[in-house]
Amino acid sequence: MKLSPTLAAALSATLLGAALIANAAPLKTDLAHSSVSAVFKQMDVPVESNFKRFNAQIDYDAAHPEKATARVDIDTASFDMGQADYNKEIAKKEWFNSAQFPKASFISSSIRPAGAGKLAVTGKLTIKGKTADVSFPLTVKPQGGKQVFEGQLPIKRLAFNVGEGEWQDTSMVADEVLIKFRVAAGQ
Repeated sequence: MKLSPTLAAALSATLLGAALIANAAPLKTDLAHSSVSAVFKQMDVPVESNFKRFNAQIDYDAAHPEKATARVDIDTASFDMGQADYNKEIAKKEWFNSAQFPKASFISSSIRPAGAGKLAVTGKLTIKGKTADVSFPLTVKPQGGKQVFEGQLPIKRLAFNVGEGEWQDTSMVADEVLIKFRVAAGQ
């Protein structure tokens, strides 16, 4: 059977597209070597606490970083301040309201090269139903067969209604929060 030139071209394009899609598989996050934390001041004393559960979906090719995409979803009820009472408090309506807003998320809209091992990331951050455009620098380096992405994102907690009512007073808990993350991911 002989294929017409048009059919042969369409078939070739389809096979090439399938091959490109197969090679563009997202990286698998190594949660054992990844972390997301928040640093804030409580009564002017720095506190750093981790989120115990999160999911990062990163599609990254070092040869084409401008085509990268990222999404991170964080389980707000997994914020661990080291004491069960504090953890229960932070999940309440005044803080994360984890019952109504169980996830905080970041979705990239642009990732651009910014020098050797550096990327400039822009996207949408959603916490407690409030969404804001954010930008931050990111470092990326190969390590042990994986890519390690590290960065920090400063935010104002009150812009996301984190700390309502009496907790809007920033003399107890500062408005400034630094979200720190390290994501190790590979094929």
